[in-house]
Amino acid sequence: MTISTAPATFLAAAVLFPMLITTNVGGDPLVPAICIFGDSIVDVGNNNHLRTPVKANFPPYGRDFVGHRPTGRFANGKLATDFTAELLGFDSYPPAYLSQDFQGRNILIGANFASGASGYYDRTAHLYKAIPLTQQVEYYKEWQCKVENLVGRDKAKVVISGAIHLISAGSSDFMQNYYINHVLKKAYTVDQFSDFLMTLYSTFIQEVYNLGARRIGVTSLAPIGCLTAAMSLFGSGHDHCVEKLNRDAELFNRKLNFTSQQLKAKLTELKLVVFDIYTPLYDMILKPTENGFMQSRRSCCGTGTIETSFLCNVESCGTCSNATLYVFWDSFHPSEAANQKLALSLMAQGFELLS
Repeated sequence: MTISTAPATFLAAAVLFPMLITTNVGGDPLVPAICIFGDSIVDVGNNNHLRTPVKANFPPYGRDFVGHRPTGRFANGKLATDFTAELLGFDSYPPAYLSQDFQGRNILIGANFASGASGYYDRTAHLYKAIPLTQQVEYYKEWQCKVENLVGRDKAKVVISGAIHLISAGSSDFMQNYYINHVLKKAYTVDQFSDFLMTLYSTFIQEVYNLGARRIGVTSLAPIGCLTAAMSLFGSGHDHCVEKLNRDAELFNRKLNFTSQQLKAKLTELKLVVFDIYTPLYDMILKPTENGFMQSRRSCCGTGTIETSFLCNVESCGTCSNATLYVFWDSFHPSEAANQKLALSLMAQGFELLS
C-alpha cells in the first residue's frame, strides 16, 4: 500500500511560508531572478510568436488570469511558476523571452524560454514547430548578455549564480511523440527512451551549469496516465487512469532522481532539486474532495476528454463555469487551483535552492 506524502508536504508549506513572508516583507525577492525552461506546463506566451498549432492565446484560456484575458498560458489562470514567483517575493513574472514585455528592467528579474510541445528531445519540438530545448539554451545565453549590458559583468555573475533555474520537460516527449510515434516505439523500449532522455537532461544541466547556473529545480513527470487526454486516447473507454503510462512515468522519475544525484556529485557547486509533482497531483486526482475539488476525471474545458490548445475554444460545448472545482483545466494541463497547490508543494520541497 502506497502512503501519500502530499498532506505532509502541504503541512510543511503551511508552517514554513509564514516564516518566509515575515522575513521578506517590504524587501527584495529571495532570489535575484528566475529563469524557466521547458514545455506548455510553464510556457507563458512564447508560442504566441511561433507558427505552431500548439497555442493558448485565445479564450477561454486566461479567463481567470489578471485582466481576464488569454496570455498564452495553458491554463484558466496562473501557472505553478507564477505562484512560485509570488511566493519568492516578485511582484511580476519572468516575461516570455519572445514577448514585448521582455525589455528594459524586466530583463533583470529573469526570463521564460519555455515553449508548449517542447521537451528534452529536440525532435519533439520540431514536430510541432515549438522552441527546442537547445534553442532555449541559446536564448538563455542572449539573456545573460542583456543582463551584463544592463548591470555590468560582475553584477551579472551574481544575478546568474543566484537565480533559480526551473525546467519542466518530458511529458511532451512521451505524450506527443513516443506514444504516437511507431518508428520511435520500434527503435526504443520505454526504458531505453527514458535513458536517452536522461542523456539529454544531463547535457542540459551541465551546459547551463557551465554558463553560471548554480540553483536548478527540475520537475518530475506527472502521473501522465491520469491526464484526461491519456484516459481518452489510451484508456479502455472508462475514466480510470492508464496504469501502464503511470508506470512509465514512475520509471522515468526514478532515473531522473538517480541521474540528478550523479550530477550533484560531479558538479560540486550545483544545488539541484528534483521536484516531485507526481505525488501531489496524483493525490488530487485520487482524492479530489479531500483536496477541495469536485472533479478530477474530466477537465473543465469542453467535454473534458480531449480538448486542449485549439480544441479548447469559445465554441467548445460544455465548458464548466467554475474551474476551481476541477483538477484539470484542459485535457493536458492543471487548473489554476491545482497549480496553486503544486506551487506550495514545489516551495516546500525546494528550500535547498534558497540556502
